[in-house]
Amino acid sequence: MLLFDHAINFDGGGCLANILTNEVFDLVVIGAGVVGCAVARRLTLAGARVAVIEKATDILDGASKANSAILHTGFDAPENSLEVTCIREGYREYKALYRQLGLTLDFSGAHVVAWTQDEVEKLENIAEKARNNDVEDVNIISAKTIAKREVELSDSALGALSVPGECLIDPWSAPYVYLRQSLENGGKIFLYCEVTSGNFDGESWKLDTTRGSIASRYVVNCAGLYGDRVDQRLLGSTTFNIAPRKGQFVVFDKAAGRLANSIILPVPTSRTKGVVVCRTVFGNLLVGPTAEDQQSRSDASTDEASLRALIASGVEKIPALKNIPVTAVYAGLRPACEHQDYQIEKHADRNWITVGAIRSTGLSGALGIATHVLALYEQSAPGHTTLDEPVHPQAAVLAQNEVRDWQREHHGDIVCHCELVSEREINRALEGPLAARSLAGLKRQTRVTMGRCQGFYCRARLETMCSGKFDLFNGKEAGCG
Repeated sequence: MLLFDHAINFDGGGCLANILTNEVFDLVVIGAGVVGCAVARRLTLAGARVAVIEKATDILDGASKANSAILHTGFDAPENSLEVTCIREGYREYKALYRQLGLTLDFSGAHVVAWTQDEVEKLENIAEKARNNDVEDVNIISAKTIAKREVELSDSALGALSVPGECLIDPWSAPYVYLRQSLENGGKIFLYCEVTSGNFDGESWKLDTTRGSIASRYVVNCAGLYGDRVDQRLLGSTTFNIAPRKGQFVVFDKAAGRLANSIILPVPTSRTKGVVVCRTVFGNLLVGPTAEDQQSRSDASTDEASLRALIASGVEKIPALKNIPVTAVYAGLRPACEHQDYQIEKHADRNWITVGAIRSTGLSGALGIATHVLALYEQSAPGHTTLDEPVHPQAAVLAQNEVRDWQREHHGDIVCHCELVSEREINRALEGPLAARSLAGLKRQTRVTMGRCQGFYCRARLETMCSGKFDLFNGKEAGCG
């Protein structure tokens, strides 16, 4: 049950208004996942009048809600692909702007660990691929060296490829602040607003949604798990077919965070990057994901057998995990398709850009994808004037190694003691154009209920604080250690 009956927009000055306006936008972005948020930011800063429409009540409610929270260098991405180009650019831009937007960046580094002699022999090929992808600072290290760097790692490790550029980030604060930068510089967001049909008259689009119609000169389809269906619905055809791939994760208690200094990666296969073991910026340690092809685009359930297998895999790599409890489990869906590369295509005759099949690297590639989309847009769209002095909002600080809100004055009560979430943080997350409208959305913005007790102690207080805002027990749970 939804406790509000209209979507909202934000006019840059903090005003709420009923959907939809009569304004004709330069560009509408369909989908508010990490890629859609990044595209909206880039086009807004370039001077375009941008609107984002999202069918869920909170942003990041699809593929972007669950991932491993790693900023990749692209060392193992397909060579000469659009994917590796976007990852490289996204990585570079994130490092250039993270301080400006108050984002988290943990320079943890990574090791691709070989556990068999066959895997040892594959390390040189991975290193060569990394150098071909312009990631030069990789080197193969011995079993003795990896044992010194990762003292809790099983002595079964036979060697590793060191990739010092891999980093850990907060997977939700980044896209939230990307979209906030669009909104605070004139963009608009329309939530609970699903595109049902549309018409292009040769110059502009009229998109019909569950909340009315919206007009735009250009459309960018960033619909993630439903990207092919949006193309089919609006263009009449699609060049790719999404085949959802589920990835399940287990999150060990914060006591496990000290057991891994870097990201422990497996030697990848042709189908998947494999199971990762790494700490998170929130202090936990996660193991995952699985790679399970399925038909459903919404079923992000977990199962006991897969979770037990992940726990066993984690303990096999880091034996000390055997004595540490699992705090949480979750699953995410990746929008895989029959092609090996991103499916980004411009339909010049329709003023439409499709951004599809952004599989497991969307978080790393988002800013690079946005730059690529801007270049495609500018090929035929009217020129805009780049914003001279854009507003730079600050991301919520949730990383354990940074100064949190509870460490600042006048934060009010500590509501969630496991994750040290303050009363002020929750109230802030319940306000504004991106206010949380579900428990899952509130968790992504604050980490409330995501600690050891999983909300057992703070649920009653949350019910009071969120009264009239949303139904706490409606919707899917968010997930990331």
